[in-house]
Amino acid sequence: MTDSKYFTTTKKGEIFELKAELNSDKKEKKKEAVKKVIASMTVGKDVSALFPDVVNCMQTDNLELKKLVYLYLMNYAKSQPDMAIMAVNTFVKDCEDPNPLIRALAVRTMGCIRVDKITEYLCEPLRKCLKDEDPYVRKTAAVCVAKLHDINAQLVEDQGFLDTLKDLISDSNPMVVANAVAALSEIAESHPSSNLLDLNPQSINKLLTALNECTEWGQIFILDCLANYMPKDDREAQSICERVTPRLSHANSAVVLSAVKVLMKFMEMLSKDLDYYGTLLKKLAPPLVTLLSAEPELQYVALRNINLIVQKRPEILKHEMKVFFVKYNDPIYVKLEKLDIMIRLASQANIAQVLAELKEYATEVDVDFVRKAVRAIGRCAIKVEQSAERCVSTLLDLIQTKVNYVVQEAIVVIKDIFRKYPNKYESVIATLCENLDSLDEPEARAAMIWIVGEYAERIDNADELLESFLEGFHDESTQVQLQLLTAIVKLFLKKPTETQELVQQVLSLATQDSDNPDLRDRGYIYWRLLSTDPVAAKEVVLAEKPLISEETDLIEPTLLDELICYIGTLASVYHKPPSAFVEGSRGVVHKSLPPRTGSSESAESPEAAPSAGQAAEQPAVIPAQGDLLGDLLNLDLGPPVSGPPLAASSVQMGAVDLLGGGLDSLLRSDVGGSPAMGGSGGFAAPGPAVPASMGAPLGSGLGDLFDLTGGVGTLSGSYVAPKSVWLPAMKAKGLEISGTFSRQVGSISMDLVLTNKALQVMSDFAIQFNRNSFGLAPAAPLQVHAPLAPNQSVEISLPLNTVGSVMKMDPLNNLQVAVKNNIDVFYFSTLYPLHILFVEDGKMERQMFLATWKDIPNENEAQFQIKDCSLSADAVSSKLQGSNIFTIAKRNVEGQDMLYQSLKLTNGIWVLAELRIQPSNPTFTLSLKCRAPEVSQHVYQAYDTILKN
Repeated sequence: MTDSKYFTTTKKGEIFELKAELNSDKKEKKKEAVKKVIASMTVGKDVSALFPDVVNCMQTDNLELKKLVYLYLMNYAKSQPDMAIMAVNTFVKDCEDPNPLIRALAVRTMGCIRVDKITEYLCEPLRKCLKDEDPYVRKTAAVCVAKLHDINAQLVEDQGFLDTLKDLISDSNPMVVANAVAALSEIAESHPSSNLLDLNPQSINKLLTALNECTEWGQIFILDCLANYMPKDDREAQSICERVTPRLSHANSAVVLSAVKVLMKFMEMLSKDLDYYGTLLKKLAPPLVTLLSAEPELQYVALRNINLIVQKRPEILKHEMKVFFVKYNDPIYVKLEKLDIMIRLASQANIAQVLAELKEYATEVDVDFVRKAVRAIGRCAIKVEQSAERCVSTLLDLIQTKVNYVVQEAIVVIKDIFRKYPNKYESVIATLCENLDSLDEPEARAAMIWIVGEYAERIDNADELLESFLEGFHDESTQVQLQLLTAIVKLFLKKPTETQELVQQVLSLATQDSDNPDLRDRGYIYWRLLSTDPVAAKEVVLAEKPLISEETDLIEPTLLDELICYIGTLASVYHKPPSAFVEGSRGVVHKSLPPRTGSSESAESPEAAPSAGQAAEQPAVIPAQGDLLGDLLNLDLGPPVSGPPLAASSVQMGAVDLLGGGLDSLLRSDVGGSPAMGGSGGFAAPGPAVPASMGAPLGSGLGDLFDLTGGVGTLSGSYVAPKSVWLPAMKAKGLEISGTFSRQVGSISMDLVLTNKALQVMSDFAIQFNRNSFGLAPAAPLQVHAPLAPNQSVEISLPLNTVGSVMKMDPLNNLQVAVKNNIDVFYFSTLYPLHILFVEDGKMERQMFLATWKDIPNENEAQFQIKDCSLSADAVSSKLQGSNIFTIAKRNVEGQDMLYQSLKLTNGIWVLAELRIQPSNPTFTLSLKCRAPEVSQHVYQAYDTILKN
């Protein structure tokens, strides 16, 4: 009778009846009862209430009953940890049973019971089993160590199990070796930093000896372990390859792929001149071909791996093209993969065969496959130059079939053929143009538009063809819109007289009626180019195009090298490194192939270290500290400043000649000069015309009577540096900011000029500073009272205070600024002169000066030279006083004037100075003392700047 009777429900199957049967004296009845319990457990009934009764049945000699009880234990130990402890004694006893099967069963179950409370009780039995005389028990115990490590890594390390595992690699039994390697590899994966598998030539030798006698899974573990080993020279690599090669003829495809992985990795270290290298290449082909006779799913995995191998070493399979020819009953995923490999293997020798095959495929019924086949013909033309002519004629034959999707794919690949072989096959353009109306896919339409634009001079009605696309411009996909814009600009540059209206129309559609930023930007760039310098436009738009390379879809070399190290795993099927798809990618180590023999690549790339000079020039815009960037990005930049509503924002097209003088200079024979930007009717931006009253900059009119904006005639006479450009228009979408800092009567301000060099109006300005060394912050919002029209500037004086957040910057006077407007947020950084922080009450009492000078330690004193300064001591004193550097005493010592000065920064730091001036010598000596010596360098720079200006 079969076991199905245990699953039939009778009234008697109640828990208490099972309980009675489990406690029966008859062995047979007990076994039946346990089977019923397992059956109930399997179908999902909760039989945990019977835990103590089932555990009582453990003490039996019957192996079958023991296995069933252990199965129950594994299932319920987690939910009943306190009960599970009752079973510990039996485990300990079973681990000393004379029957090795029972010992192994006990140790295996112990590893599967994931209960913390029990683990420490299991250490002793596990230690005994690791040294058991029976190899079956040892191999089971090895796996148990890996399981225990997963539950409690610290315990395993403290108990010394890892060292015992390492000893098992030298075991006499191959299966024990394989399991020990598997366990160590598993542990090493979760702890990449620990060097558990420190392989050396002796241990590698043992692994290779065990390889021949293991089960297939044991062989895979050992081969994977070998793949992580780095041979010390090519001799060792060759000897390992020789001993691994027999695995290529194994019946299990996983063993074959693992062996291929080891060989592919170690071949990197073999010189190509070796006879053995050629032999190895020949040996690698047959096993890979054999993999393709398996069922479709295995074929697919094999093909994905072969795809990587062919990209790395196409010579392995160069004579095996026929294996990759598609069979009529292959599933589509296998067909597409084979097609890909066929192209990779195509060469002058086999191209005739390949083309005949591909032409056949193009008449198949499967649409996806036909598309791929037509595209493959194009790829062959690009890859094998000698076959280009045949490929083009094959494609033309296919276009004549008038099958819509075939025609569209053919046009897409012919575009690439034109790019690869310019001025060779353009005679076919007429045939292509006949099929213009049937194109409905974006890629094919874009390709056709590119062809018309690129060869406009050869097509009489190019303007009509492109105009037909313009009618539904807004319904087209972005790809087609971008291509159409470029094609019409090319056409205009080739035939300016006939197509002026067309180009105006497309530029207006792209810039004014489109929401797509890419399209708008490209439109504006062409617009600017055509209006300012048509000659430059011609050079840019009609430039010589680089020839396209044959293989556009090759995997990037470093990724390919990494994937070769993962042959036979999921990574090789996805063609992605494990870190891309392993959840949390805990412990995923990046692998790479060993360096090629004789390669002398330096370890450090030249780009690694920028020159010091470069770094010093300009302060970093946003420093690398993560929180700083966050600070600037998370700023709430204040409410937008409201201004009067804009004038009507659309310019009537047609009424204005958009291209202004651009056209004339294209048509002029002496194409030398170019009209000035924004000249008469020149390419004025398609933005609103702002009335004069609105656009009046803040700095004009009444404000200037009191000179509130400029920093020129400041009342306290503090020196103000000339304005410099802080944010170039190129980096801020047309907004240029220049400025300087000034200090007048105790208040600091940032004097800005905002210039709009874009084609649209700017408004809603706001400003924010990042935390900085002296807590500088805006004391009021950035007031731009009217929207800033194109080519307009406005001067603004922004009051600052020093009560913002403080953070020490490098350099100390670095200020990072974020400016926001209706277009975007822009970041820049600038260095402020330290003298704007010198306060008005910085004059120290004489006695105080003397006491402080003595009090500050000598190591805080810094000396500097101020060169090329020919002022007298009195002139120096009054000049410095204007910037709040006060002279406390003046002495003449041996013909030298000594000025003793003090200044105080906004944060309360005092700086004391001694300035030594020799009447005939233009070099002054400045000694500075300060409790914060890092300020001294910047104070010296302030002295230098003030005295020389």
